[in-house]
Amino acid sequence: MAQPMKPISVTASTVTLDRHIHRDTVTVLNRAAGVTVTLPAASGTGDVYYVMVGTTVTSNNDIVQVANSSDTMVGVLTTATTTTGAGTHEAAGGTDDTITMNGTTTGGIVGSYLELRDVATNVWMVLGHLVGSGTLATPLSAAV
Repeated sequence: MAQPMKPISVTASTVTLDRHIHRDTVTVLNRAAGVTVTLPAASGTGDVYYVMVGTTVTSNNDIVQVANSSDTMVGVLTTATTTTGAGTHEAAGGTDDTITMNGTTTGGIVGSYLELRDVATNVWMVLGHLVGSGTLATPLSAAV
């Protein structure tokens, strides 16, 4: 039986996920000034990558993005607010390729969590539970 992989703490400003190092483990973003995470190119491997915010982003953004302009995301992100108000559900409909968490309205508070699965050539399935504050906004965009 395979041993569970220990979470990987990231304190650098950028990290490119590698299937041999990061798949099936949790990559924990521990940089208040934000981290840009680049996924491998989607090819249908079935690999799963987990990203969690371990340190609330207070400047810049925590960004999770695809590797190239051909890859996109499908799935659903939910964002709960730490303040009074309703949460949101956002669908990544196949044109989005970037998740941006700003530490307030688009998530990025400690405990924000993403699961990203390589399901087909050029397609990432994303499921996420983000923690935000204030009037929530979409973290999804087409930016790559």
